[in-house]
Amino acid sequence: MAGRQVALYFAWSRPDEAAAPLGILEDRFPALFELRRLFWPRFEQFADPTKFDQSVIGFLDHIQLANFKLFADLAASWSGNPVRRAERRTDAGLNALDAEFLAGVDTLVIISFDSSITEQQASDAEISAIRSFLDDPDHTLFVCPHHDIGNSGELPEHERLSRQELEFHHHGDPAIPARQAFGDFGISLLDGLGLSVRNRFGLRPAKLPDGSPAPLAIATELDRAGLMEGVTTFNLHPHLPHFERLGGSMDKLDVLARQPIDLGAPPHPFTAGGRHDFDALLQTKSDVFPGRLLICDTTIWSSTAGGVDSLQRFWRNVVSLERAAG
Repeated sequence: MAGRQVALYFAWSRPDEAAAPLGILEDRFPALFELRRLFWPRFEQFADPTKFDQSVIGFLDHIQLANFKLFADLAASWSGNPVRRAERRTDAGLNALDAEFLAGVDTLVIISFDSSITEQQASDAEISAIRSFLDDPDHTLFVCPHHDIGNSGELPEHERLSRQELEFHHHGDPAIPARQAFGDFGISLLDGLGLSVRNRFGLRPAKLPDGSPAPLAIATELDRAGLMEGVTTFNLHPHLPHFERLGGSMDKLDVLARQPIDLGAPPHPFTAGGRHDFDALLQTKSDVFPGRLLICDTTIWSSTAGGVDSLQRFWRNVVSLERAAG
């Protein structure tokens, strides 16, 4: 499997995330000091302000980026190539998702963990570059928006708070305020590719009595590349999105894996509609692009929310994809 080049592209704007006012709870990352307060003493190794930035930047550097280190290290060991990594916007400027960045990349994972208030949008040039990337049958793209929690704008104003309370109590994570939305870059890229999908809600996944993730429902007959071979679970991140296919996307995207919802959790409007699981992994049908495009949550590439053994099998399957004959 040596030789494949994997790239991780973090679609956030570092300066815009850092500039989010701490007096506003919604639609931003927590600062490192806030996380320490919420989960004391779990993160007290980061308590020294002379060594660790206590702002949102400290959270990005010491918590968020660190979550993806295991995947990057393992992918490098399996492929023989260091994983190429970039953040979309830094203090130095824009790192566009363009042909220069994509040159030589076989497998691209877009971590769309960008807060909605930063308004990250894929440009026409970036959409064109991704189309060209997917013209190669050896190329694989994962577009990974995170959740959209507390989006109640379609409701009358007097009903919004109660709806947000329902969602908050369902996922049960005190680090998440009434509304927290991520993923505009990934969603805009998918829209530009003609694959309209929305990252709905933050649903609490089911777990087994021993605390491990409950098994996925996998459509093995649709797994053309064997990505789910030997994979049984993803993770137990407490708020995972349902990837809703809109319009023509129903005819272009298959559901490769569904994850069960914890029906013992407080009620959620999604489960009230009769669903007991959510669409966790989508895949383009074989006639959409020569290459592969899949859609999943950002945390599938993270090592901090359980299911790591099965996740490692999924990661290895991705990194070890065989090249097309020809």
